[in-house]
Amino acid sequence: MVTEQSNNTHSSHSGAPALRQHQSRRDFLKAAALLGSGFATPEFWDDSVACAAESPNGKLNVAASGVGDRGSDIGHAAGQFVHPGLLHGLRDLERMKSAVAARQEPIFGGYEKFRSSPASQATYRMKGPYAEVARSPNIHFADYDSDANAAYQCAIMWGITGDQAYADKSQEIIRAWSGRLQVISGVDAILMAGLGPFKMVNAAEIMRHTGAGWREADMVQSERHFREVIYPVIQDFAPFANGNWDTAALKTMMTIAVYCNDRPMLERALRYYVNGHGDGRLTHYIINETGQCQESGRDQGHAQLGLAHLGDCCEIAWHQGLDLYGYAESLLLKGFEYTAKYNLGETVPFVETLDRTGKYHHSRIAEQGRGRLRAVFEQIYNHYSKRVGMPAPFTQRAAEKIRPEGAGTPSADHVGFGTLLFTQVASGGEAKVPPVPVPPGGMIGRGLGTAIKLTWIAAVDAKHYTVKRAAGAAGYQMIATNIAATSYTDTATEAGKVYRYVVSASNAAGDSADSHPSSISAGLPEGWEHQDIGPVAVTGSVGYDGTRFTIEGAGTEFGGASDQGHFASHALEGDGFIMARFVPQTSSQFSKFGLMWRDGCKPEAAHVSLLVGFEPGLTDEKRAWQVSLTTRDSAAADTTVQHVGNKLPEPAVTHGRLTGFLWLKLERSGDSFTGSVSLDGISWTPAGIAKVSLPTKVLAGLLVCSRLAGITTTVMFDHVAVAPTGEVPGK
Repeated sequence: MVTEQSNNTHSSHSGAPALRQHQSRRDFLKAAALLGSGFATPEFWDDSVACAAESPNGKLNVAASGVGDRGSDIGHAAGQFVHPGLLHGLRDLERMKSAVAARQEPIFGGYEKFRSSPASQATYRMKGPYAEVARSPNIHFADYDSDANAAYQCAIMWGITGDQAYADKSQEIIRAWSGRLQVISGVDAILMAGLGPFKMVNAAEIMRHTGAGWREADMVQSERHFREVIYPVIQDFAPFANGNWDTAALKTMMTIAVYCNDRPMLERALRYYVNGHGDGRLTHYIINETGQCQESGRDQGHAQLGLAHLGDCCEIAWHQGLDLYGYAESLLLKGFEYTAKYNLGETVPFVETLDRTGKYHHSRIAEQGRGRLRAVFEQIYNHYSKRVGMPAPFTQRAAEKIRPEGAGTPSADHVGFGTLLFTQVASGGEAKVPPVPVPPGGMIGRGLGTAIKLTWIAAVDAKHYTVKRAAGAAGYQMIATNIAATSYTDTATEAGKVYRYVVSASNAAGDSADSHPSSISAGLPEGWEHQDIGPVAVTGSVGYDGTRFTIEGAGTEFGGASDQGHFASHALEGDGFIMARFVPQTSSQFSKFGLMWRDGCKPEAAHVSLLVGFEPGLTDEKRAWQVSLTTRDSAAADTTVQHVGNKLPEPAVTHGRLTGFLWLKLERSGDSFTGSVSLDGISWTPAGIAKVSLPTKVLAGLLVCSRLAGITTTVMFDHVAVAPTGEVPGK
């Protein structure tokens, strides 16, 4: 019996250095039978992103424009994107232009501050381009950010004034950098790729879709650049860092997705926003109903920055017809209200926190930066209070205190200038009839053992939703209609069977197209079970989507005389092997995870394990990760480390972070257990041999331990295979 599932890799994870050949992956996989069939979309991953850049003729797709007919440009009927549709739609540009011409306050005051900025000048002198930019060490990153500010601000000036000189300057900057920049490097490369490029893509979106006379060749070049240079740096987000890293990657991924008309990429970002495992997920950044933020105990500047990035994600989604602002009962507003209230000098509650990485512990709210309001409040106030009529008293007070908002300093940290850019003006007259809603987005499926629960992001103006389901090669069948909520639980499921779901939205004007699909299994594949080992503080879980196991595991330690963690396992009798590929990245930076043969699930049970963990004695920000072969020879005995490998090289580990794929294999022959590790699944390196007398029939599976009290870690595996020796080629 063999169980195995495979998944394509992103190209940025390829190119591993050669290791000693141990066994052919190609032949090895011939022995494996697929656990599930059909395309599967895990929690926030979609491998079709990797190939969506090209059309069938091999050429880059060129965006198609479309404009909604609400007060703001919203919607993409039948799945079409709206352009321009990032931070600003055509109606936003028209609103600014009309208000400036009429000298309407407060917009005109915002415009005066905006146009006086050095980055808003058609005479701006470009500082780049360069072939490489980096943060920590800093290489031309300030030059890039300065030019990105100018590209974006000149694009806005073009939209307001119609002066071609501004459009020419914006295009000059985009063309120069997209034709020259090849490498983004440094310890803080994700921040580098998540901040300045956000403005560069917004500038390109305006140039491309406002009749600015941009050459087709420049559009294609910029699209290729955003896909091939910027996106690979941010594609896996930043779950190892404070939340503002994650949120910066999120918003820039969304801009690239819309600019490139890439639905899978947009879904990848949306699903991480609502269900990612890092600190930047909405419900991980705003940690409770009071609005306290993950960085509230760090300093007030970063807390405001992380919120601002989340707000930018919401504004982009709004222009594309999705109410991300309203997700989780408008939790984003609670975060802004909490932060504004505290920075206006008032008292707010605070609970002691440890973040998802395990690196950042805060026992009290930070005084550092208190009262220094960043230019991030106008956008949020205008959406919640003016667009949708929700009270936002402290956000309003903060916006009024610094009105008109200035630049989003330092560098290109955030957009700023919200008084000009986001002030909503009453339209007057009769209310327009809402158009057909767009397909819902960000659908997440969770297997509940005997059922599957679906959740999704609401489509603006949707009244009801319809759910369709498919399994295997069969087509979609409608299973529920007239759903008012943004969730549905499917109870008519078979355990271990993988289902694909789509959702559509409707209102009086009509029905949307179907959403991007999501796949999930009700429970694990046949023969697989999972459970917590030891007295963990938080119950773990395992999700399976036909391609990947996603394991949530807690536990303070795995080792000593007893263990804690979460174990997904399959019974195996006699000799055999277990193999899996770790899919980056994990959230807890203290995580221990890998493969295990175990004599039952008691915490003191005997076992042999091939585990990934970090080398002790190094700082949280400079970890060295290793693979070790460990054993407990008998029940309740101490754990022994039999072999410790060298520090994992790039691309598995960069700057102390587990950023690349890593293959693990643990084989049994009698009482002998052999570990192997590979960067590519083809060339294998020995990872130790151990002698342990385990019973003939044991459990073989996947182990995850967060090594944090009260906090789980998320670890993903694909290419999971379990088989007796007779089914391994060459034996």
